[in-house]
Amino acid sequence: MLLKLALRNILRQKRRSLLTGLSISGGFVLSVFSFSLTEGTYENAIDFFTRDHTGHIQIHSGDYHERPKIYKTISQPETIEAIIKNESRIKAFAPRIFAPALAYAGSETSVVSVIGVDPFLESKASRIEEKVSSGKYFDQEPTGSGLSKVMIGAGVSVSLDVGVGDEMVLISQGADGSIANDLFEVVATVGTKSSFDNMVVYLPLDVAQDFISVPNEVHEYVLVTANAGRSVSLAAILQQRIDLLDVDVTVSPWQVIESSFYQSMRADQQGNYFILAIIIFLVCIGVLNTVLMSVLERTREFGVLIAIGSRPNDIFKMIFIETILLATLSMLFGLILVVPLLIFLTQIGFALPEPIDMGGVQFHDLKGSVSVTVLLVPALIIYGFASLVTIIPGLRACNITPKVAMSSH
Repeated sequence: MLLKLALRNILRQKRRSLLTGLSISGGFVLSVFSFSLTEGTYENAIDFFTRDHTGHIQIHSGDYHERPKIYKTISQPETIEAIIKNESRIKAFAPRIFAPALAYAGSETSVVSVIGVDPFLESKASRIEEKVSSGKYFDQEPTGSGLSKVMIGAGVSVSLDVGVGDEMVLISQGADGSIANDLFEVVATVGTKSSFDNMVVYLPLDVAQDFISVPNEVHEYVLVTANAGRSVSLAAILQQRIDLLDVDVTVSPWQVIESSFYQSMRADQQGNYFILAIIIFLVCIGVLNTVLMSVLERTREFGVLIAIGSRPNDIFKMIFIETILLATLSMLFGLILVVPLLIFLTQIGFALPEPIDMGGVQFHDLKGSVSVTVLLVPALIIYGFASLVTIIPGLRACNITPKVAMSSH
């Protein structure tokens, strides 16, 4: 009964209802669009950052992450790998070795960071293969000189004035205290001068292990999960499983490994949410104005309803249902408009005037994200505001007396 009456009242004031409905639809479309673009940008930034080198979860020996030392290795990698492989939520993983070193070629020298990687596993866990700017990624073919292969960052290439096919020497210290030094052949350059690996020299994992005297041991496992947002909970689960082995190993999600980046992203995301709230607030101001005008114009009607026995509570319910019904119809219309927009935003996106170079990986467009949350959050916020703005007009209508109503024009 109240629903039919509410629908009749909406249709009776067609012009005002149409204008209010269009403002709600427009606000809903704009809110979903902004939310989708915000979430898409956030997800893309996380994906770039984590897939560039951090991964979603990292595993180290003890306090290696806080105080890295060449001798702080994971001494039972096969046991850790067994746990990793048994977790279905992990899409890829890669072991790594790290060491500081001095590189020189000809008369040029430079301080570099050596990273040992498993060529196959690393290409699945990071974008390293995509970042090869010249030469060829690690493969099974031997070099013409018979030397072990290295890939170098753009900064190393410039500092030493070496490129693909050139030879270079690395000097470091082994985990056993010995001096590590060897001659290598450059097979590729990686990234750009803005890359994190600008001054990095990559070695195949087995070569790096021999070079710094840590056979069959690693410093780090980097894991890529199916959902970056659930890295914290998955890291805690893995930590519990590893703790049962009674080994000193620490499992950390990317939010801890790169806490500064995570906090800055959260702050930026919250700022965008604030803008979204302002958009919806402005829409609801228009809804409030419509409901107030409707109550003023229907003063006589409400007075008659009260005079024939309607309770003030029934009047309030009717105004509330009218507002929610108008919001629902408006958002259904907005949904028809926003679905094609979301498809465009997620599948094609907006082409950037110029590609953005993110450490050797080129981004050519800006894309959004689509999920139940992207649609549901703006809808719930609009419903919430719409419910709140009915309180003042509803209470005003409830307090109308038949005498006042009959004296109104």
